[in-house]
Amino acid sequence: MKIKYHFNTETIEIEVSEEWGEILVELDRQEYNINHKETRRHTSLDAMKYEGEIFASNTNIAAEYIRTQENETLLKAIDSLLPQQKELVRRVYFNNESLASIAREEGVSKMAITNRMKKIHEKLKKILS
Repeated sequence: MKIKYHFNTETIEIEVSEEWGEILVELDRQEYNINHKETRRHTSLDAMKYEGEIFASNTNIAAEYIRTQENETLLKAIDSLLPQQKELVRRVYFNNESLASIAREEGVSKMAITNRMKKIHEKLKKILS
Protein backbone atom coordinates (compact mmCIF):
# COMPACT_ATOMS: atom_id res chain seq x y z
CA MET A 1 0.00 0.00 0.00
CA LYS A 2 1.28 3.47 -0.83
CA ILE A 3 0.78 6.37 1.60
CA LYS A 4 1.19 10.01 0.54
CA TYR A 5 2.37 12.74 2.91
CA HIS A 6 1.94 16.32 1.79
CA PHE A 7 4.35 18.97 3.08
CA ASN A 8 4.67 22.65 2.25
CA THR A 9 7.33 22.16 -0.36
CA GLU A 10 6.89 18.55 -1.46
CA THR A 11 4.81 15.39 -1.41
CA ILE A 12 6.35 12.09 -0.37
CA GLU A 13 4.92 8.69 -1.17
CA ILE A 14 6.03 5.66 0.81
CA GLU A 15 5.33 1.95 0.43
CA VAL A 16 4.05 0.14 3.55
CA SER A 17 2.44 -3.21 4.27
CA GLU A 18 -1.39 -3.46 4.24
CA GLU A 19 -1.47 -3.82 8.03
CA TRP A 20 0.59 -0.65 8.61
CA GLY A 21 -1.29 1.15 5.86
CA GLU A 22 -4.62 0.52 7.60
CA ILE A 23 -3.17 1.74 10.91
CA LEU A 24 -1.80 4.94 9.31
CA VAL A 25 -5.06 5.64 7.48
CA GLU A 26 -7.01 5.16 10.73
CA LEU A 27 -4.62 7.50 12.62
CA ASP A 28 -4.99 10.14 9.88
CA ARG A 29 -8.80 9.83 10.10
CA GLN A 30 -8.72 10.21 13.90
CA GLU A 31 -6.41 13.23 13.67
CA TYR A 32 -8.72 14.86 11.13
CA ASN A 33 -11.78 14.26 13.34
CA ILE A 34 -10.04 15.66 16.42
CA ASN A 35 -8.89 18.77 14.56
CA HIS A 36 -12.35 19.24 13.06
CA LYS A 37 -14.01 18.88 16.49
CA GLU A 38 -11.56 21.37 18.04
CA THR A 39 -12.31 24.04 15.45
CA ARG A 40 -16.06 23.67 16.04
CA ARG A 41 -15.66 24.07 19.81
CA HIS A 42 -13.74 27.34 19.70
CA THR A 43 -16.05 30.29 19.24
CA SER A 44 -15.45 33.92 20.07
CA LEU A 45 -17.43 35.06 23.10
CA ASP A 46 -17.82 38.43 21.37
CA ALA A 47 -19.92 36.72 18.72
CA MET A 48 -21.99 34.53 21.05
CA LYS A 49 -25.36 35.44 22.42
CA TYR A 50 -26.99 33.81 25.40
CA GLU A 51 -30.64 34.43 26.07
CA GLY A 52 -30.43 37.65 24.09
CA GLU A 53 -27.48 38.99 26.06
CA ILE A 54 -24.03 39.43 24.57
CA PHE A 55 -21.21 37.87 26.59
CA ALA A 56 -18.75 40.59 25.68
CA SER A 57 -18.32 43.12 28.43
CA ASN A 58 -17.72 46.83 28.22
CA THR A 59 -15.89 46.71 31.55
CA ASN A 60 -12.51 48.37 31.53
CA ILE A 61 -10.40 45.51 32.92
CA ALA A 62 -7.44 47.74 33.86
CA ALA A 63 -9.64 50.21 35.75
CA GLU A 64 -11.44 47.35 37.50
CA TYR A 65 -8.10 45.83 38.55
CA ILE A 66 -6.87 49.17 39.93
CA ARG A 67 -10.13 49.65 41.84
CA THR A 68 -9.82 46.14 43.30
CA GLN A 69 -6.24 46.84 44.38
CA GLU A 70 -7.29 50.12 45.99
CA ASN A 71 -10.10 48.34 47.85
CA GLU A 72 -7.67 45.72 49.14
CA THR A 73 -5.27 48.44 50.30
CA LEU A 74 -8.10 50.25 52.08
CA LEU A 75 -9.28 47.04 53.79
CA LYS A 76 -5.72 46.37 55.02
CA ALA A 77 -5.58 49.92 56.37
CA ILE A 78 -8.91 49.44 58.16
CA ASP A 79 -7.57 46.20 59.67
CA SER A 80 -4.80 48.23 61.32
CA LEU A 81 -7.37 50.27 63.29
CA LEU A 82 -8.30 49.55 66.89
CA PRO A 83 -11.29 47.24 67.35
CA GLN A 84 -13.54 50.12 68.52
CA GLN A 85 -12.50 52.17 65.49
CA LYS A 86 -13.19 49.27 63.12
CA GLU A 87 -16.63 48.86 64.67
CA LEU A 88 -17.39 52.56 64.21
CA VAL A 89 -16.27 52.43 60.54
CA ARG A 90 -18.41 49.33 59.98
CA ARG A 91 -21.48 50.97 61.50
CA VAL A 92 -21.08 54.29 59.67
CA TYR A 93 -19.95 53.12 56.22
CA PHE A 94 -21.24 49.57 55.88
CA ASN A 95 -24.42 49.67 57.98
CA ASN A 96 -25.19 53.31 57.03
CA GLU A 97 -25.99 54.25 60.62
CA SER A 98 -26.08 57.98 61.35
CA LEU A 99 -23.60 59.57 63.72
CA ALA A 100 -26.50 60.89 65.82
CA SER A 101 -28.03 57.42 66.30
CA ILE A 102 -24.64 55.96 67.28
CA ALA A 103 -24.12 58.84 69.74
CA ARG A 104 -27.58 58.28 71.30
CA GLU A 105 -26.91 54.55 71.64
CA GLU A 106 -23.53 55.11 73.31
CA GLY A 107 -24.81 57.98 75.46
CA VAL A 108 -22.35 60.56 74.11
CA SER A 109 -22.71 63.68 72.00
CA LYS A 110 -22.74 63.64 68.23
CA MET A 111 -19.60 65.80 68.33
CA ALA A 112 -17.78 63.01 70.23
CA ILE A 113 -18.57 60.52 67.45
CA THR A 114 -17.60 63.13 64.83
CA ASN A 115 -14.23 63.60 66.58
CA ARG A 116 -13.68 59.82 66.64
CA MET A 117 -14.39 59.69 62.91
CA LYS A 118 -11.92 62.55 62.30
CA LYS A 119 -9.22 60.61 64.17
CA ILE A 120 -10.02 57.50 62.14
CA HIS A 121 -9.82 59.48 58.87
CA GLU A 122 -6.48 60.99 59.88
CA LYS A 123 -5.08 57.60 60.85
CA LEU A 124 -6.25 56.02 57.57
CA LYS A 125 -4.88 58.93 55.57
CA LYS A 126 -1.51 58.53 57.29
CA ILE A 127 -1.46 54.76 56.65
CA LEU A 128 -2.49 55.13 53.00
CA SER A 129 -0.02 57.88 52.11
